[in-house]
Amino acid sequence: MGITDEDLAFLERAVTLAREAVADGDGAFGSVLVDAAGVERFVDRNRETTLGDETRHPEFEIARWAAVNLTGAERASATVYTSGEHCPMCSAAHAWVGLGRIVYAASAAQIAEWRREVGMTPSPVAALAITTVAPGLVVDGPVERFADELRTLIVGEATTS
Repeated sequence: MGITDEDLAFLERAVTLAREAVADGDGAFGSVLVDAAGVERFVDRNRETTLGDETRHPEFEIARWAAVNLTGAERASATVYTSGEHCPMCSAAHAWVGLGRIVYAASAAQIAEWRREVGMTPSPVAALAITTVAPGLVVDGPVERFADELRTLIVGEATTS
């Protein structure tokens, strides 16, 4: 589909949420759910550490929220903007609730490589592309404009852990 100026603005919002997560001791992930009219409907950031639950990913929280608060048609026409490509758990949740397009700043492969480079413990789940887990989803990313900052945020986790 291609990345638009509107996409870049919402990705910047997701990266801002990732910065907030890191400042609060959590992993560098933030996500924004935007409806078909371009209105932010739900935002969240990683809360694994602060809430003590490794499943508290913002993409999963978006899926939970959308399942309760949006109709199937609204979910299908929405877009999720996220600082990092969904993990397999979040990809599956996204597909199960029927959310629409995903736009991510950094790929799972990039994030896994950045973590490996600095000796961080690998994720307990495979770094799979969203479409490997949920082949029917529409996905755009990575967006190189955000790579340096996200790498710094991810690598920064290694020095504060």
